[in-house]
Amino acid sequence: MDITRRAFLENTASIALANTFAATASAQQSAWRRIRAVAFDAFPILDPRPVFAACERLFPGRGTELAQHWRDRQFEYQWLRVAAGRYQDFWRVTQDALQHAALTLKIEISQTQRDELMHEYLRLKCWPEVPEALRALKDSGRKLAFLSNATPQILHAGLKNSQLESLLDEVISTDRLKTYKPDPRAYELGTQVLHLKKEEILFVAFAGWDVAGAKWFGYPVFWNNRTGAAVERLGQGPDAIGGTLDALVELLV
Repeated sequence: MDITRRAFLENTASIALANTFAATASAQQSAWRRIRAVAFDAFPILDPRPVFAACERLFPGRGTELAQHWRDRQFEYQWLRVAAGRYQDFWRVTQDALQHAALTLKIEISQTQRDELMHEYLRLKCWPEVPEALRALKDSGRKLAFLSNATPQILHAGLKNSQLESLLDEVISTDRLKTYKPDPRAYELGTQVLHLKKEEILFVAFAGWDVAGAKWFGYPVFWNNRTGAAVERLGQGPDAIGGTLDALVELLV
């Protein structure tokens, strides 16, 4: 093949590839424009770190270990109870997970200490950039909602602590159906309460498993990956990723 022909073919291939990327980007932008509501898991909005910092404060040198076991068992209990049809709400399974973590790690924990750790969930406040981000999204004309496994009490307390009550249109807890994400019925609550199609609701996940669950249901998904976690190997990835909600605002506003 002569140089002129090779150059022509390479140039043609480059143009075709550029056109493909442009078409993909255009389609994605069109999809973002169709978004009429944003449904958030609790923790893209509420900062959970004080809960786990309290573990270290109460149990110096053992707090990180306690917090990790507590968190792991908390989610396992939710999913096991849904699978077995033995639902208990987020508050109850979180209490039970804490007790199991202490027993497993042989940490003596008093009732006062258990109460102190549990009530950290009622003291949660938002991440620093959240108020401005939510205001920008609200001003864009979109509905905003929680869609979370946490109890309504925890969600409303977090909004009040952060002075965000006026910015969310709906507080949707999966406790309404006595189930937990990633049960498809839990995600479907968003469409039912917001009265929108699933493709019109952007779900904002905090955990990788929640990304997969929301995608399986059919939501477009933004992953607020504040911890820099790896994408879960569940066959589904997010449509966009950002370390803060500022990246979400850039997509939609």
